[in-house]
Amino acid sequence: MSHPTPTIPEAQPEHSIRMIVASIGLLLLLASLDQTIVSTALPTIVADLGGLDHLSWVVTAYILASTVVAPLYGKIGDLYGRRNTVFVSVGLFLLGSALCGLANSMTMLIFSRALQGLGGGGLFVLALSVIGDVIPPRDRGKIQGVFAAVFSVSSVIGPLIGGWFVDVFTWHWIFFVNIPIGLLAVLGFASGFKPTGKRVSHKIDWLGAASLSVALASLTLFSSLGGRSFEWSSPQSIGLLMLAISSVTLFLWAETRAPEPILPLSLFRQNVFWVTSIIGFVAGAAMFGSLTFLPVYLQIAKGTSPTISGLMLIPMTFGILTTSTLSGRYMDKTGRYRALPIIGASFLILGMLLLSRLTPDTSGVVFGVSLACVGAGMGCIFPVVTTAVQNAVPREQLGTATASGLMFRQIGGSLAVAVFGAIFASRMGGAIEGGGESIQVDPKLLADMTDAARLTLAEGVVGSLQPIFWIAAGLGFIGLIFAMMLKEIPLTNRAAPVKHE
Repeated sequence: MSHPTPTIPEAQPEHSIRMIVASIGLLLLLASLDQTIVSTALPTIVADLGGLDHLSWVVTAYILASTVVAPLYGKIGDLYGRRNTVFVSVGLFLLGSALCGLANSMTMLIFSRALQGLGGGGLFVLALSVIGDVIPPRDRGKIQGVFAAVFSVSSVIGPLIGGWFVDVFTWHWIFFVNIPIGLLAVLGFASGFKPTGKRVSHKIDWLGAASLSVALASLTLFSSLGGRSFEWSSPQSIGLLMLAISSVTLFLWAETRAPEPILPLSLFRQNVFWVTSIIGFVAGAAMFGSLTFLPVYLQIAKGTSPTISGLMLIPMTFGILTTSTLSGRYMDKTGRYRALPIIGASFLILGMLLLSRLTPDTSGVVFGVSLACVGAGMGCIFPVVTTAVQNAVPREQLGTATASGLMFRQIGGSLAVAVFGAIFASRMGGAIEGGGESIQVDPKLLADMTDAARLTLAEGVVGSLQPIFWIAAGLGFIGLIFAMMLKEIPLTNRAAPVKHE
């Protein structure tokens, strides 16, 4: 059976590159807007549809699904080109968004978020891989800075739009915002990437993809459900853990025999690949795992509205925008990058230590400085490790390596959200009379509570969050150690041949 495959044009016109970069920026806006627009609505969603135990699943379902499919998107993009793969990714994402907007139960919302993730898992992978196709390594830092600006804008408008819809209409509307942006992204991408009609046969590593997916899913379910839905020593927990171990073993066996493995094990022999994968894992765990719960702190412990809580997250956006822009300029001028993850991990540690000192009375300035430090760390880490790994691997493995790096980041985030969610729920259950279900209180109804009840709830939230930030700081320290082990391969000014469809 023949399949479409990309050709390699001799040259890429400047206007075409601009169109590609613009359309990719829209794709990243689509993906990042979804992550941020949900954050301020989470407490209200949980109050409407379910209890505390469901809070992390609204996030985990998306991250888990996107993590499972990310390697497959990367490999298919390498084999068949990015164009049709992007269309599939965006289509699934928009379908999931529509279903999320229509959800009237927590079960439907979580299922729809998972479907969203099946599409969203390809957006970052394919977008960053396309940039690796058309932009020279040394110039990618500047483009990553532009994309960080896109992410920062979405980080600002996402919580604001989400909070505004929650305050004025209903949380269901926050998902419908994705649809017009997604359609615009598809139109822009289609006009920039034209089909060639060329065909060639490839072999997909289905066994590797399936075994890796099962391993990731069972590991996340083990960390999510263990200690909450059933005991760690229960048959269910042991069964999920054994399934994860056996799936990893099968995956490793499959990768040594597949003609075109979904994740070539040879990549792990490269210092840049395995070191940046570890850095991405711990940084993703620290960021996604801890920041997921900040809207709960702001809306429940501080009593702010969803809109105001969105505004209070802006300092993190400022930190990301500032350091990612400076990092891009540094890489462009020097062709070097090794110092940047070291600086980023240091900022991350500082920010998490500051967040661990939050109280119900913490001032907005202190909270903003803490978030700015976390954002500064992220801006020095995520764009840099992507650029470094794309510069180090062969052209034919660019999409696979990019997807793998993002996969490890997502795995870290998925596991951390699940584990931190279990810690938060457990500590809330012990701190608040009636158990963790007390968090079902709608943020809008806090004004009707007595001062004593509000103070008890606020102290319970703060006490439940503190160990999460301490753990996140520890993860940042681990990232710092590995950042010091990163070898530097000077960035070049030569672009890899571009892949169309």
